Amino acid sequence: MNLSSFDPKILNLYFIAGTQDCRHLAGDRSEHLLNILHQALQAGISCYQFRDKGAFSLQDNPSEQKQLAKECQRLCQRYGVPFILNDMVELAFELGVDGIHVGQGDKSIIDIAQEMPKPMILGLSVNTLEQARYWDSIPQVSYFGTGPIFPTQSKSDQKPAVGIEFPKILRQAGIQKPFVAIGGITHQSAQTLRTYGANGVAIISAITQADNIITAVEQLK
Repeated sequence: MNLSSFDPKILNLYFIAGTQDCRHLAGDRSEHLLNILHQALQAGISCYQFRDKGAFSLQDNPSEQKQLAKECQRLCQRYGVPFILNDMVELAFELGVDGIHVGQGDKSIIDIAQEMPKPMILGLSVNTLEQARYWDSIPQVSYFGTGPIFPTQSKSDQKPAVGIEFPKILRQAGIQKPFVAIGGITHQSAQTLRTYGANGVAIISAITQADNIITAVEQLK
């Protein structure tokens, strides 16, 4: 899949979560994730990325992780929302997901594009203008994930925050690729980031930790 066949509208409200993002809730984190995802889909998220890694995730239990990924995929299919897998390339190929998202240190997106069994959405994390410039003309990349915009506790290996002006900096530098802003975003900053040039916002804790998920999603849209 290349830029010409990718619809940037799916980036408008891009939900990312795994079991580690449900660790604040007592009980079965997989069940909590499915419940949160279901509510978020009902409320109108435009895309979902299953990112299950790090402490409190199922990364050391691949069979359970695969089963949960399949259940999340089925939920997304029911609502017609793209299902993206973070980094787990072989599992992504096996499940026939809609897309894969990788970071700068993960498997080469060029290699993934050559190996994928069907057209897929391919997302790439960029943290600097230099990275965005390098990858902007690479057709295999469907979109960028840019950030973290603000400091966030959702990732243990987060890069330094780039600030709310970063989308504006990218667009003023001539970056054409669709991108979603990520990192510590709330409903108060979401619309500003879109105004500054982001095609959408990627949300973790503002949904997973919301008192009312339906209301939170509606505000973020």
